[in-house]
Amino acid sequence: MLSDAPEAVDRGRYQDTVTPWEEPAWRAEVLDWVRAGLTARGLRPTGQWRVRLRPWSVLLRLSVRGGDAVWFKANPPGSAFEGALTAALARWVPGHVLEPLAVDTDRGWSLLPDGGPLFREVLARETVTPGAWEELVRQYAAVQHALTVRAPEIERLGVPAVPVRALPGVLDGLDDSSLPHRDRVALRDLRPRVLDWCAELDALGVPDSLDHADLHEGQLFRPAPGRFTFFDWGDAVVAHPFAGLVVPARRAVERHGPHVLPRLRDAYLEPWTDAGRTAARLRRAASLAWRLSALNRAAAYGRLFPTASGAAGAATAAAGARCLLELLDEPPF
Repeated sequence: MLSDAPEAVDRGRYQDTVTPWEEPAWRAEVLDWVRAGLTARGLRPTGQWRVRLRPWSVLLRLSVRGGDAVWFKANPPGSAFEGALTAALARWVPGHVLEPLAVDTDRGWSLLPDGGPLFREVLARETVTPGAWEELVRQYAAVQHALTVRAPEIERLGVPAVPVRALPGVLDGLDDSSLPHRDRVALRDLRPRVLDWCAELDALGVPDSLDHADLHEGQLFRPAPGRFTFFDWGDAVVAHPFAGLVVPARRAVERHGPHVLPRLRDAYLEPWTDAGRTAARLRRAASLAWRLSALNRAAAYGRLFPTASGAAGAATAAAGARCLLELLDEPPF
């Protein structure tokens, strides 16, 4: 049976973060829901479980008899769509995402199976060539390409939609008060160029799709060589898909150097060569989307953590400011 008390509660660097976990009635509801979900799937908990509390989620790791761990996740209001999105993705792009064991769309709760080793764990124990990163971004791009026709449905699930033409307004709405004066001036002086970049990117004709927006090596599983499973969609937006290349490409560069970027970019662009799009147009779109991706990533911090305070508030404000400043940097290709 699932016990009423966890073995451990991990708050990480966010010791003062307040989550629903502090409410006894909420905890009791969660445990009842988890028990029912496990029973419906014929799973028997061992009684051992742990809690991880972060500003962006409450996560429970539960051991079950004769199998891998099972995970419960509760999202905050800004990403409460994740459970419904994960369930929909399991129908639309099966094999590329986790299929949830149970979802409560009203409360933003999910019960998820274990997906195997994280790519981060594989990187720690094996020598991984740049080719693995190329395959990763190629598979991710194929998922995005398949989902372009689903963009309206994804929006109806509650995923924020930020089309290219809306990005100048995103810039106007971001709080840059924590930045030095010279950086605020530089960003404001850049606005006319942002308008031009957005107009050019929109004209290149790549349709909006789902962008994970934080696809690093801790957000995907590698269950077998050459196979990747994408998860943790709480930062996702419906936007220009090419912005999704930035995070995994940067992680690959950290490990292998900047010389891998052209091949990563071209591997990512392979699924998009239909509809008469030339390589030159796609590469230009990738360059523009790389730069403009800073806006959606900066805006995500305010959307997901509107009431963050203390250490969490300081950390999210600093992270959002760092993303915003990337708008000033020239794309690497």
